[in-house]
Amino acid sequence: MSQISLSSIDSSLIEEISSKRNEPNWLREYRKNSLSVYHDLPAEVSPLYNKYTDARKMNPEQVSLSTSSDSSVPDFLAKRLDEIKNEISIVQIGSNIHSININDELKSNGLVISSLDDALQNHSELIQKALEDSNSKEDKYTALNNAAFNSGVFVYIPQNLTLDKPIHLISCLSLDGISTISRNIIIAEKNTQASIVQELYAPKMSKQQAYLELLNTRIGENSKLDFTTFQIMDQSAVNFSTRRTHLAQDAKINWYLGLFGSMLSRYRIEYHLNGTGAAVNDAVVIFGNNDQSFDLNIIVNHNAQSTEGKIVEKSILKDTSKSLFKGMVRINEQAAHSNSFLSGRSILLSKGARSDSIPGLEIFTNDVKATHSASVAQVDDEQIFYLGTRCLSHSEAERIIVEGFLEPLSRIMSHQVRAWLANIIESKWMNTELTINMDDQLKSIVEVEETRYNENEEVEQHYKYR
Repeated sequence: MSQISLSSIDSSLIEEISSKRNEPNWLREYRKNSLSVYHDLPAEVSPLYNKYTDARKMNPEQVSLSTSSDSSVPDFLAKRLDEIKNEISIVQIGSNIHSININDELKSNGLVISSLDDALQNHSELIQKALEDSNSKEDKYTALNNAAFNSGVFVYIPQNLTLDKPIHLISCLSLDGISTISRNIIIAEKNTQASIVQELYAPKMSKQQAYLELLNTRIGENSKLDFTTFQIMDQSAVNFSTRRTHLAQDAKINWYLGLFGSMLSRYRIEYHLNGTGAAVNDAVVIFGNNDQSFDLNIIVNHNAQSTEGKIVEKSILKDTSKSLFKGMVRINEQAAHSNSFLSGRSILLSKGARSDSIPGLEIFTNDVKATHSASVAQVDDEQIFYLGTRCLSHSEAERIIVEGFLEPLSRIMSHQVRAWLANIIESKWMNTELTINMDDQLKSIVEVEETRYNENEEVEQHYKYR
């Protein structure tokens, strides 16, 4: 097993990865071509964003790559894995698939959850199409993932299947310091309903360790997918993710993204609304402290009539943390009667914190609705003063204001997801280890959330029938 730094990556590692996995010739050529593009492209392709990006904070001298990694489960993750042992799940430790849990009934109904290696053997046509969907020339780190992925997860939801419980995707970097480059593929055929919860972890390391992900999602006609990601990696790690979603006619995705961990998070997210009536609802929560950096680029492509896109990003930033939100709504000529909204808003809790928002619209047809907004502000002193008169400390007042700031986003999430979100935010306030373990404290948060929103529903019904 060879081990090299990212700064030294060359065709020999690519050849070793392909040989170890016994990959077909087309995939070997795909990897080699992508590697060539990776070496040629700058860290940030767009000159508009170049001066803002922190992508260079990833140190290629420290990031180590290999064909395999340690498969030991870190101590901090053991409790969480025990909690989900009976749930539909796949667990990835480093470049290894640690476990897969799916019951016989779901298997017989056609649900597939497997490693990418197994999927290449059993679903080669689907994998090849998904790989071809990613254009390496658009982004340096997309090219890197296409060239050097050493792991991956494959989820296939067959036609007409409805899942009552979520699929858990858990990924954790290995204890040996080897970075993971993961190629994840999710396919939901027509008339399906499912939810996926992804959790990203990393142990504390003395040098940089990276989780580099390329996620392709394809949603069929009249299907709905709820996808939640919690990135709660240790701040010694870096996390680069490229996500590309294609939606067919009347397909819908609700994507909830919580970025809380790692020293640098760089997410490039693309939605392609290819069928009439397709819709995306994307809600992003960022909470940074210390010297964390968050780089978020979301692109919504309306390619068919009567499509809908709603993108809302909210950042809370403390200490010297930074966020950069780059948003683009593109309504193409064939996408009349479409409706799209893009918003990036930030609250700065410290003088050293910084946030930049760059929203954009490209409209190539008439008879559409498209708006965008952006705001960056410190906490209102008058609000702090008012809450202080109610016997709240400065810190307590800040927390209440932040809760109100996030409330419109959290309302659209499930009780469970809201409880996890509340627990992680509490850990950020306290600067303690980030976790979503289902302990007694978290169960009580779930109960509170359920009660609170049921009360609201009762009030709404009261006024409805008066």
